[in-house]
Parts: sequence; C-alpha cells; structure tokens
Amino acid sequence: MSSDWFFFICQGSIVASGLVSGVFLTFSDFVMRSLKGAGAESGIKVMQIINREVLTTLFMVLLLGMAAVSLFLAGYAGLWISGPVSLMIVVGGLLYLVGVFGVTLVFNVPMNHRLETMDCASNEAMDYWARIYLPRWTFWNSVRTAASAAAAICFLIACLWHAQGQAILG
Repeated sequence: MSSDWFFFICQGSIVASGLVSGVFLTFSDFVMRSLKGAGAESGIKVMQIINREVLTTLFMVLLLGMAAVSLFLAGYAGLWISGPVSLMIVVGGLLYLVGVFGVTLVFNVPMNHRLETMDCASNEAMDYWARIYLPRWTFWNSVRTAASAAAAICFLIACLWHAQGQAILG
C-alpha cells in the first residue's frame, strides 16, 4: 500500500497548522494588548467586530478544516502506520484536536459569545473585559498558539522520519 497521498496530506497539515498558529500568535503577541490600549469601550467594540468577521474568513476554513484533517490523520496513522512516525502523527493530531479545537470550543468561543451580548459602553462589559476576557481569552489563545505550533512540528517530524524510511506500513 502506497502512503504517498497520506504524507501529502500530512505535509499540507504542517502548513495549515503553522498558519493557524501564526494568527493565534498575532493576537496573543500584540492585538490583545493593542485592544486593551485603545480603552475598554473601543477594545470591546473592535473585538465584537472581529468575532463576527472571523466566521467568514479563510482562517475559519483552516481552523475547522484542520480539526477534521487532524482526526483523520491520527486515526489513519494509529491504524495503518506503526513506529515513531505513527506516534508523531497521532500526537500532532491530538494536540490540534484538544489544544486548538477543544480549547476554542470550551474557552474562547463562550467568552466571545458572552462579550457579543454586552453593550460595549456598559460598566458590566468594561468590568468583564478587564477582569475576565482580556486575561483569560489571551491565556487560552496562547495555549492554542502553542498547540497548533506543536502539532505542525509533530507533523513535520513525522514527514521527515517517513522520508528517511522510518515508517512501517501495516
């Protein structure tokens, strides 16, 4: 059984995971600090706009698409590939599924939904923004940054090892 198609998908996943990580890094590194520096009302208003706009972007296609691809890669590698290549692919897939997709669904999205319901000029919104949203959203976004970068590294290592003949196909 030839696995060239599988490793082509794995190589694309390196790029996609890296791109997702780069977007997350941008937010954790300077976008959130910039929004904080703009003042609570302005920061909230802009983040509300960003959270609505992101739904129709290429980033969302990559974010969601990589969740499906990661599940496929981990499942296929676990069933049909053995050795260290399989381990790296399974770990990469799980890092993405849990550390990116899971964290997004459990932490970042609920905070975004709560922020969306608030009047950006209200004391409640400003308090939520300063005490909860900024520190927690940024923390969990940093987890997503690290997880997507680590997934890309795992997929890269697996592809390199495969190219060196480390994979044993079942």
